[in-house]
Amino acid sequence: MSSKVKAPLNRTISLTEEEINFFKEKLFRVNKSLTVNELKNKIINGDVFRVMQFLPDKFVDLLFIDPPYNLHKKFNSNSFKEMSDETYSAWIDSWLSGLVRILKPNASVYICCDWRSSNAVYNSVKKYLIIQNRITWEREKGRGAKSNWKNCTEDIWFCTMSKDYVFNVEEVKLRRRVIAPYKDESGAPKDWQKLDEKSNVRLTHPSNIWTDITVPFWSMPENTEHPTQKPEKLLAKIILASSNNGDMIFDPFMGSGTTAVTAKKLGRNYSGIEVDELYCCLAEKRLKIAESDKTIQGYEDGVFWERNTLSERKLKLR
Repeated sequence: MSSKVKAPLNRTISLTEEEINFFKEKLFRVNKSLTVNELKNKIINGDVFRVMQFLPDKFVDLLFIDPPYNLHKKFNSNSFKEMSDETYSAWIDSWLSGLVRILKPNASVYICCDWRSSNAVYNSVKKYLIIQNRITWEREKGRGAKSNWKNCTEDIWFCTMSKDYVFNVEEVKLRRRVIAPYKDESGAPKDWQKLDEKSNVRLTHPSNIWTDITVPFWSMPENTEHPTQKPEKLLAKIILASSNNGDMIFDPFMGSGTTAVTAKKLGRNYSGIEVDELYCCLAEKRLKIAESDKTIQGYEDGVFWERNTLSERKLKLR
């Protein structure tokens, strides 16, 4: 991990040499077929192609996949090289075809990608799953471009094994500020409520455009040095919508552990695979922190808040 001295407000989770040695000794590795109980709440340190053969059939309720996107990228001890669209689609097919058997008949699957790889993902996924929707979320980080539009969105394909699947719409409604609070003939609020003297809000149905996500950065307590870390709030939306309490959430490209950490905070079981030893250690540290800290930024009291609204409200109520 980085040896740089952190700024006073930098809350990035990192590992000391002592922590690395401690967690390395406890990492879960496999060389035989596993039962569901052996997998429950474990992250496997290993290669997805090797580990897949040891997984049981039909034990996953929700599969979240955040594979390397089709571009050159360095992931600590591993690198990914850009391919042609056809080759990238074949690479997706090589592991997705093996993961389908671990899904329950009513399971849901979410697969992340950027705009370049979105079509390749779609062409692979449609062979095995029913595609229900494409979510586009605003990734507001990143530099601007001088000769192009700034690239600040990513896609997530929402798929299911069948037409029978979980979707808890009430769990993922978004609380938004009401700019023009209309009232009915009796003077009562129409489709909104007064939260306090300075805040009028309404709960809105979730759409497939997500503009309320904050990508982890250095002052957020969930931030790590992983280059493509997904926000806990993003995972919370997916987990709450497409699973129930106690369900099994699986992530074959676990990275720094956001899927496992968020599942743990929300009362789900988790499992997954990560090839990099250091990222596994980082995930284990985050899981340890989650035992005492269940907070998810932007989600409070069972409600998702519009970006920046929650922090503004807390300031008003002081």
